[in-house]
Order: sequence, then C-alpha cells, then structure tokens
Amino acid sequence: MTREIQKIEVQGAKIRLISKNGQDYISITDMIKSFGDETVIYNWMRNGNTIEFLGIWEQINNPNFKPVEFDRFKSESGLNRFAMSPKKWTEATNAIGIFSKSGRYGGGTYAHKDIAFEFGSWLSPEFKLYLITEFQRLKEEENKTKKLEWNLQRTLAKINYRIHTDAIKEKLIPAKLSKAQINFIYANEADVLNMSLFGKTAKEWRGINPNKAGNIRDYANIEQLVVLTNLESINAMLIQQNFDQKERLQKLNELAISQMKSLLSNRSIKKLK
Repeated sequence: MTREIQKIEVQGAKIRLISKNGQDYISITDMIKSFGDETVIYNWMRNGNTIEFLGIWEQINNPNFKPVEFDRFKSESGLNRFAMSPKKWTEATNAIGIFSKSGRYGGGTYAHKDIAFEFGSWLSPEFKLYLITEFQRLKEEENKTKKLEWNLQRTLAKINYRIHTDAIKEKLIPAKLSKAQINFIYANEADVLNMSLFGKTAKEWRGINPNKAGNIRDYANIEQLVVLTNLESINAMLIQQNFDQKERLQKLNELAISQMKSLLSNRSIKKLK
C-alpha cells in the first residue's frame, strides 16, 4: 500500500519520496537529473559491487527473493556483455528494494532508502550527504507533526506487556539453540533472525498462532525489536565476511541472549513502558 508522494530538495533537485508497505522509497530517477539520463542507473546496476549489495539487502528483507537468479547475475556482472536494469532485476529475482511506478506525477524508478543512499554514493559523496540530511529533516518534521511520543505510548499500550518479575524476564531471554537447530538450513535470512531471537521460524509461529493477524515480529516487545534491529545489521556484516549460515545463526543467537539480558535490566527502557 502506497502513501502520498512527498518531496525534498537536494542541491537544487526536487526528489520525490513515497511510502510503500510502511517503508520509505526515494526516486532515483529524480536523483540522476543533475548527473545524466537513465543510463546512469543502468551503469550502476551492472556493477558487481552493486549487484552484491542489492542481493544481500533482498536476502535480509525479502523472504520471497530468488537467490538462484541473484547468483547468476553476480557471476555475470564482471563480463563486458552484462547489462542490468531495474525491471530486469525485479522480474528475475522478485526483488522489492527497487520498483518502477507509472504516472504523470509519480512515475519513475524508486529504491528503498537504504539502496537510494548507496546509489547516492555512486553519484557523489557530497550529494549523498545532502540527501541523507534532507531525508532526516523530513522525518523529524513528520515525527513532530504526529507527536511521536504519544504514538509510542499507544503502541506500547497495545502490546499490553509488562516485566514484573525475574521469572518473566527469563522467559523473554532467547533459549540457546540446539545443534540440530543450528545445522538446519533455513529458507531465507529473515528466518535466521527469527530463530536467533524467537527460537522459531515465521512458518512455525503461524502454525502455533493460526488466528493471529500479521507475523511473529508484529507481536515483539520493544526490547525484542531493538535486538532484532541490531541482529539485522550484524547479520549483513557477517554475510559480507562470508560466514556460512550455521556460523551466523550460532553467533546471532549468542548475541540475542546477551543483548536481551542487558536490555531487560536497563532502566531507560523501562521508562518507555
């Protein structure tokens, strides 16, 4: 589901932003206006480092991503004949990080903010810094308008969860995974994170909770959400360092246990509840 288009101005260029499924996307079509035409995007996408970055992002954020096609593109990216476009990438890999939108006013190619910032580095480090600054300014204004603190209190109230005793705290701390769980190959990186923190895959959670809407992460408390964000970043780093899934799962589970113990005893977190 998409939201009304917003705009920011970066070094004289008006750049559109759109929210899709709760995520911010930035028009990379608008970003290139001072740097050239659509071939700038194609040249960026045919680069091996770009393909690797896009693939890692999708593996972390997209359970329906097709890694086989990604591996094929990755192996071909060093060849002179290799060509890539947003449409080709999206259709072949079922990617969600980049999408094209038609229309007189909102048309163009949009990329998730993580990817758009990476593209900004390709265009110009200076341009990227101004882009991030303007994006953050817009988000700060949004937060003020929506009274972020009030919304946070409502969200936490809906969770309806309080930590009262040490016994309850212990139940929130992830269990150490067994050797069998660590050795099991999971379908996507999202489930590696789910196993590390919650001890179950998204499919297993749905099987246990058939009448609940949403997914396992929708029912996480604030401590778990903080740890999950940290695990996502750490997992991306471990992937880049070529750790296999078994090694990453074990390391992430150990970190989840350690961080949850720390957060559950943190007074600042308790004040938010």
